[in-house]
Amino acid sequence: MFSMDYLLKTEPSVYSFANLEKEKTTIWDGVTNPVAVKNLRGMKTGDRLVIYHTGDEKSAVGTATVESVDASDLKNPQVKIKAGRSIAQPKTLAEIKSEKLFADSPLVRQGRLSVVPLSAAQYQSLAGG
Repeated sequence: MFSMDYLLKTEPSVYSFANLEKEKTTIWDGVTNPVAVKNLRGMKTGDRLVIYHTGDEKSAVGTATVESVDASDLKNPQVKIKAGRSIAQPKTLAEIKSEKLFADSPLVRQGRLSVVPLSAAQYQSLAGG
């Protein structure tokens, strides 16, 4: 089975990576952008995720994996994610934008998109080790 990688954006004052670490799993919801919802619906169990804090932080801070996906509700897919680990050296948006690897990424081109597909190389660049 071919797996994908994604970046999930969250406002840390609303739901931070620390919240996910404490709870271990959560349903990723509150996504309304049609493209972001389509990305959520396309997720599969085992897909790798990078958690990105928006707001003042603007940086990739942790990893997670998709535990399950219920896409029966087209407008509000239920994606259960499981906490991974903190990223030792969080990568800021400025650092991401400076990397050629991300030149064509929706992360850079569509700044308001909250669920962004990543290539394996982009995932490695953000998640490290």
